[in-house]
Amino acid sequence: MPTPSISADNPASADASPAERIARVLRGLLPEGAELAVCWRDWALGNGSGATPGASSALRRRAEHALAEAIVEHDGPESRAYAWDNADGNARVALALALPAPLAEAEEASWVLLARTLLVTSLDASRAQARVVSLEKSKRLQQALYEIADLAGADLEMPEMLRRIHAVVNSLMYAENCYIVLYDDQRRTVRFLYFADQRDPYIAEPEREFGEEEMVNSMTFALLRHGQPLRGPSAVIRQKLGVVRDPSHGPDSLDWLGVPMRRDDHVCGAIVVQSYDAPASYADEDRALLGYVAQHILTALDRKHAHVELEHRVAVRTHELQRANRELQAEIMERKRAEKLQRALFRITDLAITSESLERFYADVHTVVDELINARNFYIALVSDDGGQLNFPYSIDERDPMRKSRRMTNGLTEYVIETGRPLLADREVIGQLAEAGKVLQHGPPAHSWLGVPLFRGEDVVGTVVVQSYSDDVKFTPHDQNLLTFVAHHIGNGLDRQRAQERLRSAHAELERRVDERTRELAEANHQLRSQIGERLRVEQQLTHQATHDALTGLPNRPHLLDRLSAAIERARHGDGQAFAVLFLDLDRFKLVNDSMGHAAGDELLVEVARRITMSVRDEDVVSRLGGDEFALLVEYAEGVENVRDFAQRLLAVLGLPMWVAGRELFPSASLGIAVWHPRYRNGEELLRDADAAMYRAKEQGRDRCAMFDEAMREAAVQSLDLEADLRRAINHRDFLPFYQPIRRMDDGRVIGHEALLRWQHERRGLLLPAEFIGLGEHSGLIEQVDWLLYEQVVRQIARGVEGYISVNVSPRHFRSPDFGDRLLAMFEAQGADPSRLRLEITEVALLDDAPRTLRILRTLRQHGILAQLDDFGTGFSALSYLHRFPISVLKIDRSFVSGLGNEARPESLALVRAILALASTLGIETIAEGVETEEQRQSLIELGCHLGQGYLLGRPAAQMETVVVDAA
Repeated sequence: MPTPSISADNPASADASPAERIARVLRGLLPEGAELAVCWRDWALGNGSGATPGASSALRRRAEHALAEAIVEHDGPESRAYAWDNADGNARVALALALPAPLAEAEEASWVLLARTLLVTSLDASRAQARVVSLEKSKRLQQALYEIADLAGADLEMPEMLRRIHAVVNSLMYAENCYIVLYDDQRRTVRFLYFADQRDPYIAEPEREFGEEEMVNSMTFALLRHGQPLRGPSAVIRQKLGVVRDPSHGPDSLDWLGVPMRRDDHVCGAIVVQSYDAPASYADEDRALLGYVAQHILTALDRKHAHVELEHRVAVRTHELQRANRELQAEIMERKRAEKLQRALFRITDLAITSESLERFYADVHTVVDELINARNFYIALVSDDGGQLNFPYSIDERDPMRKSRRMTNGLTEYVIETGRPLLADREVIGQLAEAGKVLQHGPPAHSWLGVPLFRGEDVVGTVVVQSYSDDVKFTPHDQNLLTFVAHHIGNGLDRQRAQERLRSAHAELERRVDERTRELAEANHQLRSQIGERLRVEQQLTHQATHDALTGLPNRPHLLDRLSAAIERARHGDGQAFAVLFLDLDRFKLVNDSMGHAAGDELLVEVARRITMSVRDEDVVSRLGGDEFALLVEYAEGVENVRDFAQRLLAVLGLPMWVAGRELFPSASLGIAVWHPRYRNGEELLRDADAAMYRAKEQGRDRCAMFDEAMREAAVQSLDLEADLRRAINHRDFLPFYQPIRRMDDGRVIGHEALLRWQHERRGLLLPAEFIGLGEHSGLIEQVDWLLYEQVVRQIARGVEGYISVNVSPRHFRSPDFGDRLLAMFEAQGADPSRLRLEITEVALLDDAPRTLRILRTLRQHGILAQLDDFGTGFSALSYLHRFPISVLKIDRSFVSGLGNEARPESLALVRAILALASTLGIETIAEGVETEEQRQSLIELGCHLGQGYLLGRPAAQMETVVVDAA
C-alpha cells in the first residue's frame, strides 16, 4: 500500500506511517547526524518514498536514481546508496544514506541487511493488506451479484424484486437515492420501474410511458441518448450533455452516477444513483460496479419478463385449447346429429323399396320421423290428381283420430301447399294468419304446428305435418330443417313406391300370360331391386376423412426412390445384390371405405402394413405410396423365381382373415413385379413398370401377381403412341361419322340412322371405336372427339335429312352444365332443325349427376331433341329413373338379342319380353340392337318389337341410305 512521505514537522507523531517508523528505527542504529531517504516501486502498491526529518532533496534524488539504476555506485565513505529486488522479482527498493563519518565494514553490512529486511517485510505486509481489502470487495460484489441472480429467479412481484435489488446495491455503495428505467429506442419512451429518493416524492408507475417530448430537459433521456456511463454533479453533467435546468425533474445532486443497460448494441434502460449531501461520493470503481449490477438487473428483468410472457402464453394457449375443445365438442354433437339423420334417411330410402304397401311405408316413415323430432301427432296430406281434393293417407293424432278427406280450402295444410314453403307456427302466429284471412283452423287448435311441402319434381303434391297440443313441446327452426330434409326423401320414397306399384302391375300382367316365365322375371326384378337399393344406400352413406400415413409408419415415396437410386448405383458398379420392386394394390379397397367408413379403411391399411412388414427381411424396404398402394424393394440371390415365390407367400399372408371394425374381412391384393435391369435409369421407371404389372394382375382376376415383361413394355409404348396420335388427329379433324340405318323390321323401311364414330388414322387406316375409345375416356380427350362428330352431324342435318340421326353421348358431357346450351348453339349457327337429332345415353349418365342430367335433357327436349337409353338392361339402376327422365326410346342391348333365334336361350326371351312389356306400360318406344339373323328378326317381331338395328338390317357406311318413313 503506498505510504506518504515522512514529515519533518512532527517526527515523533503517534500516528506516523509504518515507513516513518522504520526510518526512525534505522536512523537510531546510525551515528548522530546521519540522514537517510528510501523509495520503492511495487507491482501492487505502486511507487512510494520516505525520508528522515531534515534529509536534503539531493539525498532523496540519490535514492530515486539508485532505484532506476541497474548497478549502484557509492559516492564516498560518507555517502552511500543501495538498491535491491525482492525474492519474487515484483518489487524494487532503494536506500540513500548520508553519514557524518564512515562506518566500519562489518557494522555497515549488518545495518544494510537489517534495513533491507525491514523494508522488504514492510512492503510484503502492505501488499497482503491491499490484497485482503481487494478480496473483501470482490467477495461483497460477488455475493451481491448472487443475490441479484437469486432475486431474478425468485417468485416475487416486480416492485418487491427491485426493492430488494436496491438494498443489495446500497450495501455496495451509497445508493439511498436510486431509480431504474426501461427505454424503448423505437418509440423513444421510458418507463420508471423503480424510484426511491429522499427528496423527490415521485412514486414509480411501471406501466406509464413518458415520451421524449414530455421530458425534453431530462438528464435520464440525455444519458440514454449518450449511451455511456456518466458521473459528477448534476450541473456539470447537464453542461456536458447540453441539458437545460428544469426543476420539474427533481432537485440537483452533488454527485450523480448513471449507467446505461444494454441488450446487444441497443440501450434499453439505465440505473441511476445520486447523493445530495456529499460531493465525489462515487469513484471509478463504483461506476464499474454499477455497470456490472446494471447488466445483472437487465438479466433479472429479462427473466422476469420472459416468465410473465410465458405465463401469458400459457394462459392464452389454455384459453385457445378450451375454445378448441368446445368447438370440437360442438362438432362431435353436430356429427352425431348428422349420423342420426343419415341413418333415418337411409331407412326411409330402404323402406321405399322394401315396404310391402304404401300404408306400411307411411307407418314406418312415421316411426323414423319420431326418432328425430317429437312426432306424436303426425299426418301426411296429398292433393288429388285433379287438384280439388285433399286426402290424408296417413294420420295419427291424439285429438283428431279420424282425419277425413276434404275439398281444398284455406286451412294450414293448404297454405303450405299453396306457398310451397315450410310453416312453423304457434297459436299467436296461427291467430295472426287467421285474422289476415289467410287460413282457417281445421280440427283442434295446436300450441305448435309445423308443416313442410312434399314435392314431385318441381310440383307440390302434399305436406308432412307434426303438431303439439301441449306447451311442453315446441318445434324449432332446427326441427323445421330436419323435417324439410326428411320430406324430400319421403317424396322420393313415394315416387319409388308408386313405381313399385306399377312394376307389380306389370308383373301381374306377365304372370297371367306365362306362369313359368313370370317366376323367372319376378326373380330377376327382385335381384334388380336389391341392386338398386344397395346402390342408393351406398350413395347416401357418409364417407370418413382419410388420415395420413402416420398410421402405418412406413417410408414414403421419396424415401423409397432414394433407396432405389442407391440400389441402382450399387448394381451398376457391380458391388450390389440383384433386387426387384413389388407394387401392391389392395383389391376392392374402395368398397371397404364406402361401406365401412374411412376409419375402418385406415384400420385395414395398418393391419396390411403390419403383415407386409412382418413378411420381409430387415434389409428390405416397405413403402406406402398413397391410398391402398404399397411398394417393396427386395433383394434376392438365387434367381427371379425366389421373388415370385415370395410374392405368392405375401399374397397368402394378406389373404388371411382379419377383424376390422367388428367385421371379419378376407382381403386380397394384386401385385406387380419389376426386376432390375441395366436399362433402368432411375427408380421411377422401376415403379412405373411394377405398376403396369400390377394392373395386368388385376386384369387377370385379382389376388395374384404378374411379372413385368417386354410384352407389357410394348403395350405401354403403343398406348403412349396412340394417345399422341389421338391428340394429332383431334387437331387434324381426322374423325368422321359412319351411319347405320334403323329400320322397321316388318317392312324394312328406314326411319333414321345412328352416327357411329370412326377414326381415319394416317398409318393404320380406318379404326373402330373399340380400338381407341377406352384411351379417350381415360385421357379425357373423348369429349373433344365427340364435339368434332357432333359438328359433322349437325352440318349433315343442315344440308337436309329425313327421319333422324342419333349420336352417342358420353356421361362426361353431362358433368358440364353448358352441354345443352353449346349443342343448341351449334344448331343455331348452322341453321339446322334440332328435332332431327336424338341423343343415345347410357345408364351411367343417369346416375352420375341425376339432377343436372335431368335439367339438360328437359332443356333439349323443349327444343325437340329426344333422348334414347342405350344398352338397356345391362346396368343395375336406370330402371328407377325411367319415370323421372324424359326417355323416348329404349334400345335393347345386343347381348339379349343374340340369345334369340332357333336355339334361343329362355332367359334372353324372358328378359326381352319383360323389357317390351315395361316399355309398353310406360309408353316408351323400343329398338333392338345387334339384329344379325333372320331368326332374331322374326322372334323380335313376334314379341312386339318392330324397330331394329344390326348387320342384318344394314351396315355402317359413310353415306346415309335413303330414308323412307311416314312418321318420326
